[in-house]
Amino acid sequence: MSSLPVHAPSATLVEGPTDAGPDAPARALPVLTAGSPTGSAPDWAARRRDEIHTLVAEYGAVLLRGLGVGSPAEVAGAAAALGVEPMTERERFAPRRSHAPDVYSSSEWPADEPMCMHHELSYAAEVPGLILFGCLTAPASGGLTRVADSQQILRMLPPELVARFERDGWLLTRMYHEVGVSWQEAFGTRDRTAVDAYCAVAGLDHEWLPDGRLRTRQRRAAVLPHPRTGVPVWLNQAAFLNERTMDPAIRDYLVDVYGPDGLPFNTAHGDGTPLTAETVETINAAYRAASIGEPWQSGDLLLVDNLRMAHSRDPYEGERDVVVILGNPVQLAGHVLS
Repeated sequence: MSSLPVHAPSATLVEGPTDAGPDAPARALPVLTAGSPTGSAPDWAARRRDEIHTLVAEYGAVLLRGLGVGSPAEVAGAAAALGVEPMTERERFAPRRSHAPDVYSSSEWPADEPMCMHHELSYAAEVPGLILFGCLTAPASGGLTRVADSQQILRMLPPELVARFERDGWLLTRMYHEVGVSWQEAFGTRDRTAVDAYCAVAGLDHEWLPDGRLRTRQRRAAVLPHPRTGVPVWLNQAAFLNERTMDPAIRDYLVDVYGPDGLPFNTAHGDGTPLTAETVETINAAYRAASIGEPWQSGDLLLVDNLRMAHSRDPYEGERDVVVILGNPVQLAGHVLS
């Protein structure tokens, strides 16, 4: 690992892959290691808060190592010290366990399957500006939380693909039924009128079906300026939530049982045109090429700018306990499209 510049003398850089082309910018994940003894994690985080946020502003994410956080309460304390203001998650697409108010398990996804790159809640009207991950128990192998710079993704994608998404945005359709997350879990209520009110405010078209299922539809911008820097970012989950990213056997089963319009989620161009397999693979290939990460150690924290950096999860073996706090929600101008 190479030494970080003078503003963070105790940090090191984890370099990213070099297969994205000779003109690609350097990519690195800073790792800031606490000295020993550190005192409490919140105290250490409070003392280094400015330095940590400087690193996030420059690199998009920073891994904090050596803090020894061992409980959701300690992660919440560190979040408060870092100025991460928790938000309550709505519209989740995968199950989570709640450990404490606004402290969740990372998405409960099969250990032997990767979770593709995505920005948390990029389809919601309020998007988390920051995410804090806390590793309570590191897996025996694998399980990295990788990140990829969406500014770089935008430069890597074909101009004609980007132009189409800039013009039309992207469309997310969800069907809430017994497969996947229920509408009660996603919206945090069993009251249909509360869901109606949420959808009206958040720009979701929704329909209650006679059998009690809920269908939602929302159109969002795919490319937006970062609110702090003004730099355009590729901020969407068009590839991740598309049917072509599903295991084909699972997709075929769901289509057979529920019909082509009954998938738990699917995406399209903003004008409703289906995404081609080539488009989905082009986006996912760019994410793979830009991906960087560092194996978890128990007690680590990872602070991520969710508007700039997508994140993913590798398959793993052994017990893995990672919690997450979604924070600092922002409403982005031009994000919700009619």
